[in-house]
Amino acid sequence: MVKKMVSLRPKISIIGCGNVGVRFAYVLTIKGLARQIVMVDIDKKRVEGEVMDLRDGAPYISPVQIDAGDYPDIKDSDIVVITAGRNQRPNETRIDLIKDNIQLYKKIIPEITNFAPSAKFLVVSNPVDILSYAAFKLSGKPENEVFGSGTVLDTARFRYILGKRYDINPRNVHGYILGEHGDSEFAVWSSAMIGGMLIKDYCLICNKKELCENEELTKIFEEVRNSAYKIIERKGETSYGIGLALARIVQAVLHDENTILPVSSLVNNYLGINDVYLGLPAVINKLGVSRVLKIALNSQEEELFKKSASKLRNVIEQVELD
Repeated sequence: MVKKMVSLRPKISIIGCGNVGVRFAYVLTIKGLARQIVMVDIDKKRVEGEVMDLRDGAPYISPVQIDAGDYPDIKDSDIVVITAGRNQRPNETRIDLIKDNIQLYKKIIPEITNFAPSAKFLVVSNPVDILSYAAFKLSGKPENEVFGSGTVLDTARFRYILGKRYDINPRNVHGYILGEHGDSEFAVWSSAMIGGMLIKDYCLICNKKELCENEELTKIFEEVRNSAYKIIERKGETSYGIGLALARIVQAVLHDENTILPVSSLVNNYLGINDVYLGLPAVINKLGVSRVLKIALNSQEEELFKKSASKLRNVIEQVELD
């Protein structure tokens, strides 16, 4: 328990401080996004060590109070970021995690809701779309205040790989990976752009036209989709990329940016899809998810999105959330 809690804003609380939670706390610290960070984890001794380690950088960063705490200490949080959950094992899909992590959420979401009822909930644990939906249902909060990291990291991987293939700065590459954060996600090639030009138009003038063939585009997407599995195979987990992605989402909320990011949010009345959390571009600001953008997809992309939604809907129907 934190003995003295000074009222500092913005206040970010992290529930579950394994590698992802700690990497995120580190990014928050070096970017100066929070004045107070509360880290809550079942392994209290280890998280106390993480906090002590982070505090050692105090002379080199913007002022921030970092504490190892318990649920009562998350009171008055602006955002609660939930990374708690069982880790993904090699060759295991995210959907395989569902049963254990749903049971965990049934314990922690009521605690978070009780002590930080006005906070925005940002869900990170996998499978993130299912658990975002679970957090929404278990908390009883408005849909705009509960959202997941969705395909923000997948989209970053997509932009990075496209930039690398075409020798372009990824910040000048625009495109989305949408749907499930997982095996049924898909690339929105129909609207992907480089420097304001659609990919299909850029391919007409680029000096790497061999990379514009359909087979090569398929390889690019497969590299994106399989990135996490390859990282997990080599080091056992992914944490740096998602830590940066989470900081980007949090920044958009805290700074009221109206930034568009493909978070996992509640989808209704889109392509016949209702009552499921999926990755779609959304306007992020101080309200959380201000608006979900129901972007135009070509016929093939529409079918892929519907299949992704159907897959997750089937899983949701097998899980008891009451």
